[in-house]
Amino acid sequence: MSVIDERVGKLRSLMSNNNLDGWIINGTDPHQSEYVCDRWKSRAWISGFTGSAGTVLITQEDALLWVDSRYFIQAGQQIEGTCFQMMKIDTPSYPDPSAYLKEHLQKGSRIGIDKATLTVKGEQDLQKAFKEDLDLVPFDDMLEQIWQDRSEVPAKPVSSLPDDIAGFSRSQKLAMVRYAMVQQGASYTVISSLDDIAWITNLRGDDVPYNPVFLAYLVIGKTDAWLFTNPGRFTDALSNDVSQDFTILPYQDVVSTLKRVLKERDVLYFNPEKTNLLIAETFGGIKTVTGLDFTTELKACKNDTEMEGMRKAHLLDGVALVNFLSRLDTKQGTYTEIAISNLLKEQRMRNPDCIGESFSPISGWAEHGAICHYSATEESNLTVEGNGLLVLDTGGMYTFGMTDVTRTILFGEPTDEQIRDYTLVLKGNLAIASARFPEGTCGYQLDALARQFLWQQGMSYFHGTGHGIGFRLNVHEGPHSISPKPLPVSLKKGMVVSDEPGLYKEGRHGIRIENIVAVREDVKTEFGQFLSFEVLTICPFERRLIDKNLLSAQEIAMVDAYHHWVYEELEHLVDEEALEYLRGATKPL
Repeated sequence: MSVIDERVGKLRSLMSNNNLDGWIINGTDPHQSEYVCDRWKSRAWISGFTGSAGTVLITQEDALLWVDSRYFIQAGQQIEGTCFQMMKIDTPSYPDPSAYLKEHLQKGSRIGIDKATLTVKGEQDLQKAFKEDLDLVPFDDMLEQIWQDRSEVPAKPVSSLPDDIAGFSRSQKLAMVRYAMVQQGASYTVISSLDDIAWITNLRGDDVPYNPVFLAYLVIGKTDAWLFTNPGRFTDALSNDVSQDFTILPYQDVVSTLKRVLKERDVLYFNPEKTNLLIAETFGGIKTVTGLDFTTELKACKNDTEMEGMRKAHLLDGVALVNFLSRLDTKQGTYTEIAISNLLKEQRMRNPDCIGESFSPISGWAEHGAICHYSATEESNLTVEGNGLLVLDTGGMYTFGMTDVTRTILFGEPTDEQIRDYTLVLKGNLAIASARFPEGTCGYQLDALARQFLWQQGMSYFHGTGHGIGFRLNVHEGPHSISPKPLPVSLKKGMVVSDEPGLYKEGRHGIRIENIVAVREDVKTEFGQFLSFEVLTICPFERRLIDKNLLSAQEIAMVDAYHHWVYEELEHLVDEEALEYLRGATKPL
């Protein structure tokens, strides 16, 4: 019996003891984080699947893992040999968890879930899906009883982001939130989202790998504000500074404090998609107003200082990328997937303003490039040599900004199929980058621009075209995106988003081209204000994979103009030995 099967067996025993017929694990933490610290890597611990999204369902008979198309290949490999069965999200032949439960369990069956990781909106959705057929039972986390070596809640030191990097002080940001509270008639607001808390406090931590956040809750009133986190993570000087705006209390004190502070006459504003049931239980019968956290849009629309920092970060990143690419022997060299991403990291870390990587690198050679979110391990680490494509998706965290860039790198000689596929993906990237759109346009209204050329050839990709990018924060940031999902969030000046169409052919190759773009104001006409994108990423495309015959005259001009800009920005900054590569990589098509 595998270790995974043993863990599932222990959980089933606990379920029986507590009269539960099913247990759901959503794989997040009490703050609905996409990436979690070791303590809340519950989905990986129980199933072996290490992807960043997926739902686990355990019954007495079945162990099931729902994943989306990004993870079909990875999940299949990681759960092989265990009791788990993969269920494909948004695939007609696979029911969703609620439908599966209603089909396989008797009416009135009790389904448990950890109430610390279940949000108010999540509970509403499950109750609606279960209807009268199943009973939802929010419960204490049962994994705590069987996860013997489970990590404690992290409490690593935090640091303060200077105002000249953040653009606004924590006092100014607090005033912005209080102004928004007044507009909503709110006495208090509760914020659980870790990146929102990091943004408003101008504090950065290291509790979650690659994401500079710290475990905390934040409660803001009209005159008082409380930051709930481990006080031991502050130096005396920083504690005194932060305490001018926020009273610092232990992480676990949030529930008792809310019960003490909230009064019947108060009006509380909170985000039901981020607030868990442990917190919501303290609200009692007071009046509530719900919506996105006030900080979410403030954070998404970068201020002038943040935008300048992002531009500088991408410039330094471009230097590292070109120095790296110039040293890469793509004709006769032999590497491994991990070695290549490490070589790029070395170039980034040459700059003292680079703090580290902004996410775990994706370095996928040949068939591994077709695994959208592949992460190389010592066991899977392929040798890179001969002819083929490498998908290299990496990012750098800098003192004053963050980057995320994907380049598909050709080793050896390309096939006609690879050249065609790359050029079609490039056309989609250019279509997004060159888009002009009226104010009020949402990301999903632009998404088809990137896919149209693949669709015409009967091909597609099954991830979003673009995700929001944080400023010196998380690499994935809402509320905006460019995706087929009809999210009613309009793109606004200062929002930063990725432009990353791709193509993945299982067992053969993958292609992704990612630049980061920022929303800016464009022309204003009798039809209103129009917006467009400013490209931030400064790195050549793979010229040897571009078929000019598949590009329009306008697209050729766009590639040439982009490469001319890349050359002018980097020629005096890259290593002298990298200049020859830079000239060749950016010469006109």
